[in-house]
Amino acid sequence: MEYLPVMHKRGLRLMGNHFELSVVSDDKRWAEDCIDKAVSEIKRIEALLTTFQESSQTNLINRHAGVKPVRVDKEVFDLITRAVKISELTQGAFDITYGSIDKSLWNFDVNMKHLPAPETARESVKLINYKNIVLEASEQTVYLKEKGMRIGFGGIGKGYAADVAKALLLQNGVKSGIVNAAGDLATWGSQPDGRPWTIAIADPNRKVPYFSKLNISNMAIATSGNYEKYALIDGKKYSHTIDPKTGLPVSGIKSVSIICPSAELADALATPVMVMGVSAGLDMINQLRHVGCIVIDDNNHLFTSKNINIQS
Repeated sequence: MEYLPVMHKRGLRLMGNHFELSVVSDDKRWAEDCIDKAVSEIKRIEALLTTFQESSQTNLINRHAGVKPVRVDKEVFDLITRAVKISELTQGAFDITYGSIDKSLWNFDVNMKHLPAPETARESVKLINYKNIVLEASEQTVYLKEKGMRIGFGGIGKGYAADVAKALLLQNGVKSGIVNAAGDLATWGSQPDGRPWTIAIADPNRKVPYFSKLNISNMAIATSGNYEKYALIDGKKYSHTIDPKTGLPVSGIKSVSIICPSAELADALATPVMVMGVSAGLDMINQLRHVGCIVIDDNNHLFTSKNINIQS
């Protein structure tokens, strides 16, 4: 008797978010075993990067800010190195030193009626500066120059975990699958019926379920948006995304989707495009190879990078 491949899925909470791992196989037990290994790998990464465990390497770096360099695993050192390069590329619109921001200023719900004063906002982000991360490759150390500085991997960690989980599943012989890290998708292979993986681009007016589909097989996609978490002040919608330079929430863009081979890079580029705005954001993306971008602004206008051809 021949068994046809089917999709084996598992959803669970990891890294403080909902993950879903999908493996295409005709062998249920083997697929479940592969998913077990991938889950263990994501948990290992979470233990390294979390700020919710005192023993994590992230907290070790933060505790010694302004005091001394901290030796870390090569994996963590390399991730921080790549994060700093993305900060340079985005001129600081992406910055892992956001961990020092004063969260008491922000309450993105219906109760938030006023923006803080510009001086107060700027004061709240004064410690955000990726240029104050000192990396010493020969010693594999990380040093935050200013006391009170804090790094966090909220803008890149899920994508990194998705890439690592995908790589592990491929090593274990999984020919087709998806790692969905709270909306950051890493895909490879094809659906059980042989068709490529596709993603629906939402209709900003919500008149139809979607207005276009995009083939993303062997690609990753990450979306950043203000759909769920925002404040409405004087009729204007403000995203929960904070501009690290001003300390104020960004406005003007509803959502940004980045499509590229790496979930880590897609994750890290989605938010900076929201901060930079449509024109500067797309100009940056158009200079990057193998990276595509779809932007929907607050007026429901759709913009794409040069290499994206939207077809309904």
